[in-house]
Amino acid sequence: MSVSGSESEASRRSSQKPKYSKFTQQELPACKPLLTPGIVIGAFSLIGIVFVPIGLASLSASQEIVELVDRYDEECVTASDKIGFIQDSKVNKACTRKITVPKPMKGPIHVYYQLENYYQNHRRYVKSRSDQQLRSKDYKDPVAVIKSCDPEATSTDGALIVPCGLIAWSLFNDTYAFSVNKKEVPVNKKNIAWASDKNSKFGSDVFPRNFQKGGLIGGANLNEKLPLSEQEDLIVWMRTAALPTFRKLYGRIESDIMASDEITVVIQNNYNTYSFGGTKALVLSTASWIGGKNNFIGIAYVAVGGICLFLAMGFVVLYVIKPRTLGDPSYLSWNKEDSGYSH
Repeated sequence: MSVSGSESEASRRSSQKPKYSKFTQQELPACKPLLTPGIVIGAFSLIGIVFVPIGLASLSASQEIVELVDRYDEECVTASDKIGFIQDSKVNKACTRKITVPKPMKGPIHVYYQLENYYQNHRRYVKSRSDQQLRSKDYKDPVAVIKSCDPEATSTDGALIVPCGLIAWSLFNDTYAFSVNKKEVPVNKKNIAWASDKNSKFGSDVFPRNFQKGGLIGGANLNEKLPLSEQEDLIVWMRTAALPTFRKLYGRIESDIMASDEITVVIQNNYNTYSFGGTKALVLSTASWIGGKNNFIGIAYVAVGGICLFLAMGFVVLYVIKPRTLGDPSYLSWNKEDSGYSH
């Protein structure tokens, strides 16, 4: 008995059969609802009743948002050679734009720059950064930095660039100065970046070094006296966009602007989008509980809710016109009488 017992124990250990449990044998309690006509009609009706008001409220909130979009890349270049104009550092690139406000805009008014045909999601562009370098001043592995950030990893004299990579190198550098009815209006550029990015991804002890001192001249410069965690324009820019048309927050105007007021914007048109056929626009927008202007969410909710209500009414009509007793065994094929067949 001891020999057979030990053999069975060894056989059990060598077996690949899993230990019995209700989970492995799929014997856990499960909810198997019986989809009666009442339950189906009630579920569709409930979804419709909930979704349609949410969609209408979202559309109403979106319609209340005032959004002004002013494309300026074409009008702010006076020369026929646009690329030569934007690359010439000696040319005055100041451009004045005037925008008339159609409806009252309640502060804070969000200021965005919008770029089109700009593929920040390109694989080589997205990978050209060093997250370890952005977080810690002690990270100085030249081999890893060059591998991550090439071709913008070192300056002309071979020193490491902080922050390195194509994303930081191409930092947006157009600037905007606003005045309303000839009165200067300040732009608040504090807290425009995500708190998680400032606290976790960019070190408070990491300062720019050798930035924009590589072989090619890129976008904006950085203040070498400020740590990266306080350079919010850079933090906003380095959260790369998924689509070729995107907006990034430039700042906020905290004061209200009334209808028919004239906004004068002095733009320093520095950023080169002409080399790749991109466009630039300035966007001023208020916000609501759904965020910025977005009709898609409201339309989607109304569409889904409307379809569900339509299906619910269709099932009600079908159930009234052609009712059927639930679970009536007489509808089983072997219980139906066939005049041409005798049992």
